[in-house]
Amino acid sequence: MNKKKNLVVISSPSGGGKSTIAKYLLGLYPNLKFSVSATTRTKRPNEKEGIDYYFLTKEIFKKKIENDELVEYEEIFGNYYGTLKSEIEKSKQYGYSLVFDIDVKGALSIRKFFPNDSLLIFLSPPNMAALEERLRKRSTETTEQINIRLSRAKMELSLREEFDYDLINDDLNSTLKTVEKIVTKFVIV
Repeated sequence: MNKKKNLVVISSPSGGGKSTIAKYLLGLYPNLKFSVSATTRTKRPNEKEGIDYYFLTKEIFKKKIENDELVEYEEIFGNYYGTLKSEIEKSKQYGYSLVFDIDVKGALSIRKFFPNDSLLIFLSPPNMAALEERLRKRSTETTEQINIRLSRAKMELSLREEFDYDLINDDLNSTLKTVEKIVTKFVIV
């Protein structure tokens, strides 16, 4: 892994800290831009179209699948999530690096299509109890939704060895500094 990369993929189970880490990196490096994913889930109150996600109907999302406009996509918790090819093409055209805040399977799809350009970082929770506590503190899902996310987390944790780095996110400041060192070493920033 000595070649510089231009696709930084941060992944974790829901509540694992991927959004926090991605935002930190974006604040550090002006040449690093957020890869805005598409989703069919409902927009949360603090989210903005084209900044946090491209919020699409299921019909439009399925049309994009049919038209081969996505690098990766998956249906999670009844909603579709995916990365538009146009996001990566734009980064290459304008010469900036991208940071992705995506699920585990999406991360592995990015690696499959862009093996020489991607750096995959997995954030593991210290344990399942800590992950559950983080999800409950967010207050964005029902108990049933949290239980579904915790169940999925077990599958996601089983794939962490597929990543370039697996960091236990038990101390945020330490994790931020470690990710910063990794990105500075391997990413075009």
